Amino acid sequence: MKALVAMSGGVDSSVAAALMVEAGHDAVGVTLKQWERPDGGLPTAGCCTVADATDARRVASMLDIPYYVLDHTADFMGSVVEPFVDGYARGRTPNPCVDCNRRVRFATLLERTESLGCDVLVTGHHARVHHSPDGPRLLRAVDRTKDQSYVLHMLDRSSLTRVRLPIGEMTKAEVRAKAASLGLPTASKPDSQDLCFVDDDYRAFVRDRRPQVARPGDIVDRDGEVVGRHEGTVDFTVGQRRGLGVAVGEPRYVVEVRPETATVVIGDRSDLLRSECVVTEVSFVAGSAPEESAVGVKVRSRGEPVAATLHPKGDRWLVRYVEPQPSAAPGQAAVFYRGDEVLGGGTIVEEAA
Repeated sequence: MKALVAMSGGVDSSVAAALMVEAGHDAVGVTLKQWERPDGGLPTAGCCTVADATDARRVASMLDIPYYVLDHTADFMGSVVEPFVDGYARGRTPNPCVDCNRRVRFATLLERTESLGCDVLVTGHHARVHHSPDGPRLLRAVDRTKDQSYVLHMLDRSSLTRVRLPIGEMTKAEVRAKAASLGLPTASKPDSQDLCFVDDDYRAFVRDRRPQVARPGDIVDRDGEVVGRHEGTVDFTVGQRRGLGVAVGEPRYVVEVRPETATVVIGDRSDLLRSECVVTEVSFVAGSAPEESAVGVKVRSRGEPVAATLHPKGDRWLVRYVEPQPSAAPGQAAVFYRGDEVLGGGTIVEEAA
């Protein structure tokens, strides 16, 4: 089997490549160049940096496999970066990693898999693909603390037939131990937590591209009383507790961001509770909604699924929680699970009381 391996320069994708070679498969390593400095070079901070590409190339050399950097900066700018800054300008909190996987990364890599004569696409994501008589199923990773199935929910069965996730059955400790045993230079490399297109502060990045998000405005309580001022709605996201700049003697949370009036609404924890949310851009791994409406819904990558039911609402879906849940920021993903299996998901656009 010939495998195209997406190599980010981290330990996970390094071990994924090594496992394919170890199993006797022909492998080709690739790194997607998605963001560049003004001079056209790779960034020096965040993820997907010049150092990451160097590490990926070193690992590919050690494994004696071909390695290429593929330039997709224009696609990434139009499909991920611009929607990211526009989302904040509308008071949302986009998830660029989900948008990248949905609109750029997997479509690009699967296309390259075919054009380069490869049979499968291999990535270092912590998730699993189980092949059953009914077709492939996407499952959560063995290592729950590193599970990345949340950001892969948009993959359908057609894609999953060509995707391999070899480290999904391993814990992170096992991945690092494997890398160390092979002498890979990424064995002890820290995981990247940064956006690939932001060197430091995403708020400054958005301010630079959408100056209107820096318009000063009022911070008000649920009754509309002004309790403070702010320097821009970009500094706030629904559910935020720290950095509000308001002292009222007890914890307060952002419950709504209104960019059209430069207003931030705060309240207590009970004001965050919602009984349902509306989700758009919904896709299902199986190609259609599950017959049973009861699912587990995860609205934060590091959270756990909570009990809910799904209800069609035109071209959108209504997620109704069994018990009220803290509000999730519009722009974040809502992912549907049944046990370990990912059923699908979409983007939260609004929440009801």
